[in-house]
Amino acid sequence: MILGIFVGLLLLVSLFFNTLGVVSLYRFPDVFTRMHGATKCPTFGTLFAVFALLFYSFVRFMSSGESRFLVLFIHVFIGGVVLLISNPTGAHALARAAYRSGALPEPAAVDALEKTQKSKGGVTA
Repeated sequence: MILGIFVGLLLLVSLFFNTLGVVSLYRFPDVFTRMHGATKCPTFGTLFAVFALLFYSFVRFMSSGESRFLVLFIHVFIGGVVLLISNPTGAHALARAAYRSGALPEPAAVDALEKTQKSKGGVTA
């Protein structure tokens, strides 16, 4: 009973943050803020789903001793680690490509990256 309530609460928090990520795709004005909302919120939300599955599989493994729950725990843990590595890396690559293609943030008054690139003699576009 307590297991179901705790897992359900974690999944509701996951659903809330993933929904915020979807809303950010429609509400934010430019590619950079959309990318921020579409990577930070779902990463955080999906981690709550991962924690729910980890907790569920751990408790079920300890109570029943069935090895399938240990396998589930290991697979979910590896999936969570891959998510934590790949999501920020992909967002960085997309942001860099958007910047290089000429897309700038909406109210960008100062472009510190352009100043840094020019001072180093690098190419900004």
